[in-house]
Amino acid sequence: MTTNLTDARAVAAASVSPAAAGLIAQESAHAAHNYHPLEVVVASGDGAWVTDVAGHRYLDCLAAYSAVNFGHSNPVLLHAARAQLGRITLTSRAFYNDQLGPFVTALAELAGKDMVLPMNTGAEAVESGIKVARAWGYRVKGVAPDLANIIVAAGNFHGRTTTIISFSDDESARAGFGPFTPGFRTVPYGDAAALEAAIDENTVAVLLEPIQGEAGIVVPPASYLPAVREITTRHNVLFIADEIQSGLGRTGSTFACDLVGVVPDLYLLGKALGGGIVPVSAVVGNTDVLGVLHPGEHGSTFGGNPLAAAVGLAVVNMLATGEYQQRAPELGARLHAGLRALIGHGVVAVRGVGLWAGIDIDSSLAPGRAVCEALLARGLLAKDTHGSTIRLAPPIVVSAEDVDWAVEQLRLVLADLAAL
Repeated sequence: MTTNLTDARAVAAASVSPAAAGLIAQESAHAAHNYHPLEVVVASGDGAWVTDVAGHRYLDCLAAYSAVNFGHSNPVLLHAARAQLGRITLTSRAFYNDQLGPFVTALAELAGKDMVLPMNTGAEAVESGIKVARAWGYRVKGVAPDLANIIVAAGNFHGRTTTIISFSDDESARAGFGPFTPGFRTVPYGDAAALEAAIDENTVAVLLEPIQGEAGIVVPPASYLPAVREITTRHNVLFIADEIQSGLGRTGSTFACDLVGVVPDLYLLGKALGGGIVPVSAVVGNTDVLGVLHPGEHGSTFGGNPLAAAVGLAVVNMLATGEYQQRAPELGARLHAGLRALIGHGVVAVRGVGLWAGIDIDSSLAPGRAVCEALLARGLLAKDTHGSTIRLAPPIVVSAEDVDWAVEQLRLVLADLAAL
């Protein structure tokens, strides 16, 4: 993939172009206001870069929350999608198709598991994991009907369905949407002792992000996930790892759990599994857990469709080479070294693993949103969270030169803000 830093540096902080303004007005008038996007209208993308409707290019340092790990318009993934588009795209699971078998076989092998439950979105994978855990609790563990509970962590983000927000502590996701689904217990993230204390005879699962993404790329102590694995095994409780953002190469391993040598009972996957082309998600586990589902108890019209399976198989085959797992830590070391040099110069703290960083900005300078708007004017796309934190997660195909340039843009933005 080639980059053109000259084009990006030429992006001015001028007003939005007339074409962009018209499209923004259309969306604002007719799309529900459940997002507050930065004012850039993207028209195309190539690798780690995107181009807006006025022809300005931007380095994408969000990668659609890790859904575009392999870059925009990845030629391998586009080839897989185009080849399948000309054959068949949807059969429903009422019939077999010739793409699903190879996909689930390859994904199970990649994860070292037996079985895959294909779905579409990440939130669907989480909901499916919850259903599987409850069914396992009743049918295998012997929990009395309707008493199953699942332990989750404070600061979690697993999606925005009604059940999922029931165990969120983010009031912007919860307020005005009750009543909430019972059956969840929240403990502090990173505190294995608190987690164990919350387990009782009706606990069927612990559901965690190995690294909390939306919370600001929060990395737990290295001892935490191994302790969770030991505790859940000892108490006969499932360990469910939500790897929807952290998995599939982002952290420098296939799964973030790999970094500490932990294997959960269920992986929840999504985002990058569809290569940024189609929504693909999955629950991946062994037969002794996923085998609790019977025909008719769970499903999805589009889950496991031939197009999604073809793209998903291409993604799995790319990961099987190990190339992306190797690039992420190499480029991530460069990214984190550059960001750490900004601590004390507008940056308060930097967290993350691999090509994934959460950066706490000095709140006396500006909120995270304002920093992202200033970066936008310099040709860099990033996203704020929780007020003063911004996140950087460029596609893994990003170049070393691009990484250095991104850090430099942040340095210049912070210097400008400090001078005001």
